[in-house]
Amino acid sequence: MTVCLVMAGLSGGTSAEGLLGAPAANAPAPSPSAPSAPAESTPAAPILPGSPTAVVKPFYEHLGLEIDPAQRSHFVDPAKTVLDKSDALRKSGQGECLDPNMALDNVDYDKDAIDKSFKTLESVNGDEAKVIVAFVVAGNPHRLEWKLKKVGGDWKISDLLSVTGEWALSQYQCE
Repeated sequence: MTVCLVMAGLSGGTSAEGLLGAPAANAPAPSPSAPSAPAESTPAAPILPGSPTAVVKPFYEHLGLEIDPAQRSHFVDPAKTVLDKSDALRKSGQGECLDPNMALDNVDYDKDAIDKSFKTLESVNGDEAKVIVAFVVAGNPHRLEWKLKKVGGDWKISDLLSVTGEWALSQYQCE
């Protein structure tokens, strides 16, 4: 089993740092004699093109992208089926099934707060990956887990779960 962890802040903030979990137990403690640089000066790991994090990032740059039918090629089942059923329900005029702010854990959009606290953590295990997204809005921490599968050499989103709100896209019944 190969696990690759990459942490990337899409903007330089550190407020969501604790949301991603405690530091490793074997992490070295800073030396008392060494000068400590502010956390903000630590550069974020680059987001590699084609990586799971690169697939998730646009959903935070363009809100509501997850419910845009033109983006369906970025999804596989079970998420794709739920999104397709949501599209059909919307087209029928019977209402909406999904919140257009799913990537933001269904909270009101506060770009400044999200940009200041936004963090990601990527974990790859073979043809499956997870991207944990953490941010703080109005003092409330939010954490989401994007599940991805490698299909034909490309990463596709198979599910979106809110750790904070305790919901999963795959559990929605849009009929």
